[in-house]
Amino acid sequence: MKKIVLLTLGLILGATGISAQQVADIKFTETTIDVGTFPENKTVEAVFNFTNTGSAPLVIHQAIASCGCTIPEFSKEPILPGKSGTIKVTYDGTGKLPGKFQKSVTLRTNAKTELMRLYIKGDMEVKKSE
Repeated sequence: MKKIVLLTLGLILGATGISAQQVADIKFTETTIDVGTFPENKTVEAVFNFTNTGSAPLVIHQAIASCGCTIPEFSKEPILPGKSGTIKVTYDGTGKLPGKFQKSVTLRTNAKTELMRLYIKGDMEVKKSE
């Protein structure tokens, strides 16, 4: 009988410890940035600002762009709770058709929401001939 009570008590305490684990969480000031109108021979950048609002260090494992014309850059270092970071996304429309576009970058992190998507959009104009 004592073994059953101790085993039950151990399971309850173990389950409570598991639910109280620390977890990272990521909060962006914005998830879509409009870079406006620009000529097709110009490269544009968008900087996404975020904060780790969780209680554990945040790690960004991957940032995958929807196409080769979009290049994400991010720190590989863990972001401590309460600290901020940035993800820079560069769009190079060289060789692409001018016009409106929207590209995405998918993030894989250790945050409560493991996958997130960021968007960069704008309007690339035809290069004016001189």
